[in-house]
Amino acid sequence: MDKKYLGVFFRGMAMGAADIVPGVSGGTIALITGVYEELLSSLTSITPKSLSLIWKESPSAFWQAINGTFLVSLLLGIVFSLISLSHLLSFLIGQFPILVWSFFFGLVAASGIWLMRQCSMSHWQSWLFLLLGTAVAWLVTSGHPMDVDPGYLMLFFSGALAICAMILPGISGSFILLLLGVYAPVLAAIKGLDVATIAVFCAGCAVGLLSFVHILSYLLGRFHAQALALLTGFLFGSLNALWPWKHVLEFYTSSKGIEKPLLQVNVLPSEYLQLTQQDPLLILSVVCALVGMVTVLGLELGSRSTDK
Repeated sequence: MDKKYLGVFFRGMAMGAADIVPGVSGGTIALITGVYEELLSSLTSITPKSLSLIWKESPSAFWQAINGTFLVSLLLGIVFSLISLSHLLSFLIGQFPILVWSFFFGLVAASGIWLMRQCSMSHWQSWLFLLLGTAVAWLVTSGHPMDVDPGYLMLFFSGALAICAMILPGISGSFILLLLGVYAPVLAAIKGLDVATIAVFCAGCAVGLLSFVHILSYLLGRFHAQALALLTGFLFGSLNALWPWKHVLEFYTSSKGIEKPLLQVNVLPSEYLQLTQQDPLLILSVVCALVGMVTVLGLELGSRSTDK
């Protein structure tokens, strides 16, 4: 594989790993690794006009028009992560939740700071959109999860909605699935290779993605500074969901009879100790957050080196 596309594959792996975790967006990884705008441009090129090139000219003309090798390399990386890392991340979140959320809190916070440096924040409109994005993401991540037994129609529309969130930095598609109550069924389908469920969900993703990227691409093209400020706000607002120390106020029983958190509030480490009688692991959490921040720097430097 060409060195450039090998780098794209690894970035796809990082995006897939992020998309597994509720609260972290693959779009965030795409931004900090430098493939975000190329991804949008490639996806928006998939149109009836480009499809007509298959029989008007040749399949290779269509492939070149949509930047096919880039898209497939990225998709293979995402799929590889979804299949290979879903078990590991589920285990880590279950066994070491505070440390895992600390790592992602540091990663997303550093991503927001990095993206803010790319924005033109000299105009009041940019600050307004930054605050708007922060407020929207904060409200989304404050929602309560539903408990449903999803059918194929629900899975299709959940995929369409979640993929729109996944392409947005800061708004996690996995968290949207969690709110809709289909996160566990989808993750179980991936683990168990349930072809029918995966196919319906992916069909919804494809429809949602190819519709939404045109809107997003238009906004970035016409209102670049404001759109980047809005995306940066999404990152900062999503930190609400990633705060490591939470106190559960209410539980709900899932359709499988498992008790899960319904209403949680963020608390300080000292309050967490008093309320739960559990060690807040403050020092280790700070270390994990710093590792997350350093990871952003590593992803950015790595993306530069693979592009050379």
